[in-house]
Amino acid sequence: MELGYWLGRGVETFREWARTYGEFATHTAMEVDEAACEVAFEELTARLRGSYPFFHPCYAGQMLKPPHPVAVAGYAAAMLVNSNNHALDGGPATSVLEEEVVEQLAEMAGFTAHLGHLTSSGTQANLEALFVARESRPGTGVAVSAEAHYTHARMCHLLGVPVYTVPVDDRGRMDTAGLERLLSTGVAGTVVATTGTTALGAVDPLHRIVPLARRYGVRVHADAAYGGFFRLLADGLSADGLPADGNQAHVAPETGDALRAIAQCDSVAIDPHKHGLQPYGCGAVLFGDPDVARYFRHDSPYTYFTSRRLHLGEISLECSRSGAAAAALWLTLKLLPLTPDGLGAVLAAGRRAAVRWTELISASPYLDPYQPPELDIVTYYPAAPGSSPPRLSRVGMASEEVLHQGMNAEADPVFLSVARVTAGAFTARRADAVADSDHTRVLRSALMKPESELYLERLHQRVEQLAKASWPAPRRCRP
Repeated sequence: MELGYWLGRGVETFREWARTYGEFATHTAMEVDEAACEVAFEELTARLRGSYPFFHPCYAGQMLKPPHPVAVAGYAAAMLVNSNNHALDGGPATSVLEEEVVEQLAEMAGFTAHLGHLTSSGTQANLEALFVARESRPGTGVAVSAEAHYTHARMCHLLGVPVYTVPVDDRGRMDTAGLERLLSTGVAGTVVATTGTTALGAVDPLHRIVPLARRYGVRVHADAAYGGFFRLLADGLSADGLPADGNQAHVAPETGDALRAIAQCDSVAIDPHKHGLQPYGCGAVLFGDPDVARYFRHDSPYTYFTSRRLHLGEISLECSRSGAAAAALWLTLKLLPLTPDGLGAVLAAGRRAAVRWTELISASPYLDPYQPPELDIVTYYPAAPGSSPPRLSRVGMASEEVLHQGMNAEADPVFLSVARVTAGAFTARRADAVADSDHTRVLRSALMKPESELYLERLHQRVEQLAKASWPAPRRCRP
């Protein structure tokens, strides 16, 4: 689509609508000098060139990518209105759009009933879920895995709720035996399961966590901020557990089981500004029990006066929220619906790229895989020369070297990221590794953009070049 055309359409449509309310004079205090605007705008655009190229497949680092042009056009068109979805009073049109997209997200999650809304971020979505958990299970704590997002512990501290950390298995997923030992003590009233950890993209075994939690009367919250949209790729498996069409885009059977189990959770957080192609900030929180609305009840003497219907601010901890975010997501889902061949096709390209790159890394003399990808995050590290076992201190140095040399290259740069892993985690995956440090760093790439699939061969070659030159030479003993 031609973004410039649709942005212009949005501006013109707004002006046509605005004229129906009659002409009025713009206050002189709002005037700006066109020449000064030209200078300031030039400075702004020049400074924005200091950003990393999130739009390009050479950027294969953090969970960052640009929004779809459809979302940009929808956001800009609604931003001119600048509605506030806290109340129907502030966003009569965009509040309805929000209700419609939340309904679609709930259907994707598998909820038969729901209460939910968009949020400014996944962090805010998780905070609201933990708030409801505290209110519904007073006096108990929250269980999270050792690989859960760090904000869960911070938010629990904010809420005055104790946190209990559950160990993970050799793929970074919550260990259910460790969870059961914790739940048997009665100290935890809520379990947070992550479907797509930020470091490794690991998916906690939610299909085993939910029945275990129910046995102990414990709530389950799914932090699906990153991996929730992969629910679109969780079906289509044959009786033998392999993709029915041989398509590598589908997630593995166990991962699919975990993603389908989101439907059995008490709450879920999901981020449309990650795999939903939206601009920041657009998160969402969903509850399976609409009656949790009672925990959000409050009174305001100057809002909620235009309708007896439930206002979105009456089921949210946030007050002001962008109506434009709802409009952008609504327009996007009109054109790329939440189906395997709609938005699912976008995720499928990244998933195929992750599987294929892991195959290339496994065959490379210069790179080794850290662990197989469950979603679209690939973890790997520079291989030790020859048949030498990797030393953790040198793995970390080599990974950092690849990162910095790649992003600072004057020609053909490549942008990666690194993840800090413990010695125990590394040796669990590579038994012959020499643990001469208590931790190391491995390379990490989130292949969120579908263009990564088309660029993969070039990306792999470039990373191989950097890895070949990165391994530090062994120290020589003096004679």
